[in-house]
Parts: sequence; C-alpha cells; structure tokens
Amino acid sequence: MARPKPEVLIEFVDPKTYKAEQVLKADAIYAVFYQGEPINIRTLNKLVSYPGPKYKKSSFSAPGHAINLAARLNEQFGTTDFTVRRLIGGDEYTGEQDTQ
Repeated sequence: MARPKPEVLIEFVDPKTYKAEQVLKADAIYAVFYQGEPINIRTLNKLVSYPGPKYKKSSFSAPGHAINLAARLNEQFGTTDFTVRRLIGGDEYTGEQDTQ
C-alpha cells in the first residue's frame, strides 16, 4: 500500500540552491508518555562524561514511530507503563508565561 501524498501547507525554495523546505499538514502529534506523564529520553556513557548526553525524540507526526518506541521501551524496562498519546490542539505557548 502506497503512502498517501502529504498536503503541503507552505513552501520556500532557496533561489541560489533550489533546495525546498515544505511545511506539511499532520493529523496530530503522537508522544510517548510514562505512567501518564510526558517524557524526554537521553542516552549517555556512564564511564566518561564526553561527549555528553544525547536527547532522543519522544514525539512524532506519525503514530507508527511513537508506537514502536513505546513498545521498545516497555520491552527494555520490563513494563507496560509506556503509552502513546495523540495530541491535537492545545494552548499556544509563547514562552512569556515562564518569565512571570
């Protein structure tokens, strides 16, 4: 089965390189949660501090990636506490709320 053609909302083409950047419509954002709470995931080497921790994605615009990550984390940690939430809408965040 072929992947459906994405809906392009807006596009920019660099006139020098002809590289295009497209903003595509998504149904929702799918995020991995742990025990009902949103999470971040990082990897690091416990023996040395270099090069430092790397942060991995835990939210995706396609459900399959989130479902696979939650399944892998559940197997790795021997639990069923990792779930996928479908996020639609929400409040706009400008960052100004943090300064008050």
